[in-house]
Amino acid sequence: MRNCIHKSLPVRRRMASEDSGMTVAVIAFGQVGEQLGGRHHERTVQPGRTVRDLVVELGLEEWITFGLSVALNGDRCGMETPLVDGAEIALLPPVSGG
Repeated sequence: MRNCIHKSLPVRRRMASEDSGMTVAVIAFGQVGEQLGGRHHERTVQPGRTVRDLVVELGLEEWITFGLSVALNGDRCGMETPLVDGAEIALLPPVSGG
């Protein structure tokens, strides 16, 4: 019996736009997660983009003035920190109580 997989399959070629993009995972906590419609997201961003660029792209710019904290791969970082491929970005809104 002949193996039907003996023929080589066509190689999937990536488009130029895919080659230049980086993928980052976004975890949004609290009200930020509610605003984004869920806690876990994945985004493709261009090289050279910063945490601030991602926050603005997500439509969360007003949270920066409210004191949004961000962690890159588990370490707190500033808004001007460059994003890296495969990074996990945690968006941490300020907590208030009464």
